[in-house]
Amino acid sequence: MTIATGDSVTLEYTGRLDDETVFDTSRQSVAEETGLAEAQPEREYTPLTVEIGAEQVIEGMEEGLIGLEAGETETLTIPPEKAYGEPTDENIQEFETEELREMLGGQTPEEGSYLEAQNGSQGEVIHVDEEVVRVDFNPRLAGETLTFDVEIIDVN
Repeated sequence: MTIATGDSVTLEYTGRLDDETVFDTSRQSVAEETGLAEAQPEREYTPLTVEIGAEQVIEGMEEGLIGLEAGETETLTIPPEKAYGEPTDENIQEFETEELREMLGGQTPEEGSYLEAQNGSQGEVIHVDEEVVRVDFNPRLAGETLTFDVEIIDVN
């Protein structure tokens, strides 16, 4: 049975950047080899189940899975526009240093640290001075071409 919109698909995957860096995987062995397991000790590495058409994964992943069958393996190369898009200046926010310091209980954020916004998105502090703090809320993988090795376990 080939995968179509509306199907529930269970798969194993490993995601890499152009430089071969593994940024995500469902496989415990890959996570251990690449240091992801150490970086995310609470995470369980298990097959992913998604409903095709429900926008539970990036657009390029969904499109790449359609037409595959259980037992099949495939390498999907996904350009930024079908993944996390290109970074934009709109996703860089400025805060008054003093105001942000008060919100953080008196601490001044450091460049390279991460802040979580009220909506749950993560941003990297990219500039700090006496007047202003700039935080980049672009998705971490914005601008990246992503390559996924996928193995289809089951299709319902």
